[in-house]
Amino acid sequence: MDEERALYIVRAGEAGAIERVLRDYSDKHRATFKFESTDEDKRKKLCEGIFKVLVKDIPTTCQVSCLEVLRILSRDKKVLVPVTTKENMQILLRLAKLNESDDSLEKVSEFPVIVESLKCLCNIVFNSQMAQQLSLELNLAAKLCNLLRKCKDRKFINDIKCFDLRLLFLLSLLHTDIRSQLRYELQGLPLLTQILESAFSIKWTDEYESAIDHNGPPLSPQETDCAIEALKALFNVTVDSWKVHKESDSHQFRVMAAVLRHCLLIVGPTEDKTEELHSNAVNLLSNVPVSCLDVLICPLTHEETAQEATTLDELPSDKTAEKETVLKKNTMVYNGMNMEAIHVLLNFMEKRIDKGSSYREGLTPVLSLLTECSRAHRNIRKFLKDQVLPPLRDVTNRPEVGSTVRNKLVRLMTHVDLGVKQIAAEFLFVLCKERVDSLLKYTGYGNAAGLLAARGLLAGGRGDNWYSEDEDTDTEEYKNAKPNINLITGHLEEPMPNPIDEMTEEQKEYEAMKLVNMLDKLSRPCH
Repeated sequence: MDEERALYIVRAGEAGAIERVLRDYSDKHRATFKFESTDEDKRKKLCEGIFKVLVKDIPTTCQVSCLEVLRILSRDKKVLVPVTTKENMQILLRLAKLNESDDSLEKVSEFPVIVESLKCLCNIVFNSQMAQQLSLELNLAAKLCNLLRKCKDRKFINDIKCFDLRLLFLLSLLHTDIRSQLRYELQGLPLLTQILESAFSIKWTDEYESAIDHNGPPLSPQETDCAIEALKALFNVTVDSWKVHKESDSHQFRVMAAVLRHCLLIVGPTEDKTEELHSNAVNLLSNVPVSCLDVLICPLTHEETAQEATTLDELPSDKTAEKETVLKKNTMVYNGMNMEAIHVLLNFMEKRIDKGSSYREGLTPVLSLLTECSRAHRNIRKFLKDQVLPPLRDVTNRPEVGSTVRNKLVRLMTHVDLGVKQIAAEFLFVLCKERVDSLLKYTGYGNAAGLLAARGLLAGGRGDNWYSEDEDTDTEEYKNAKPNINLITGHLEEPMPNPIDEMTEEQKEYEAMKLVNMLDKLSRPCH
């Protein structure tokens, strides 16, 4: 009945009546995602009627109402078949200001129309293969990039940027040709990186270093959503960059990595949004050539160096908060380098382990990233080694028992998912400089057997990669316990009692003769 009434007014009514009936329909079906098949034909006709209204000279508010209903109806794939035409797509492109003749975005009153048009295009492109083909024919990716350039530095039109980026992400996801076009022809890498810079309000202090205000406000919900969409689009653009990386691209990748470092050090409006933001940053960092990831760490500034020199003993006993701040800062500094971003990645990894589910999708990207960073950059590896595998002191418990990061990773070495098991073991192996004896010290032979068998290292030795020759130093506690450590389980075991000590002389003589007889049988030839 709703469709019949709306269709009747759309066909015969004037703009005011159309706006009212479509607004009522939109309010009623705002949360509708599944539609009755019996009304499918009516919905198709309603879509066609709305497109006929949109070509007329109607008020902006009426345009918005038309587009809201079209967005709701475009959730139904079957409805889109007859209405997805080149003419209808061009109507939406015109309303979204995606035509090259539209030079500016000056009329604020038109912004809701632009946003709703982009939302409609997102649904239609996602749900219709015909729309996807028409997007190529209409060169939609280039038009979207042009619109992005118009609103690149204007924060008051974040909604336009957000849905422009979402549509760009969908196009690059569905068409590999568009990824290549975005990367090379449309210069999508610097464009999308600049969108991120704008969303984060980055102020550069050096070529690849940005100013971080730890006491500043969190990102707004709009800025966070815009940044997430830009990160997802960038992921598609750079998905094959590790294969085709050229030396001339190093600067652009380093700039992007520096922006992602800034991203890791800021927070969103909620904890969930912060995790989503950081998750997309991790995914994108996985596409950055590993040689460009050195910008994730940077030398301490003069101010930070001065703060690091401040020891806890120099602070008065009543300055508890200041002591905690100094202690926290010192744990994120290694060899004169600021390790905040790596520390955030480590905490992110631990949170994903603690979730206990979706390890392949949620955990393996960050574990793989930390593994490659550790393999290529010595300072990162040594910092992570200090954090994950500190010098052993208490070896009374098995390596997989406990709540430390090391315990959690060792437990993953025997996980049922082969991919998760392999990357967890690989990470620890790299932290141990791919030395079997060092790995066994922290994990035990039983937990490491899978990795060693796959590498052909069950008899010992080391991996193929070269690492610095600095040696690990064992604690006195470990040296004293080492003779009694079970190499299989990796923990200290109490000496087993000798069963002979409790035997009488007659029992000992009986057992000795029994052993002699068994040896005699073994030495006889078989007949």
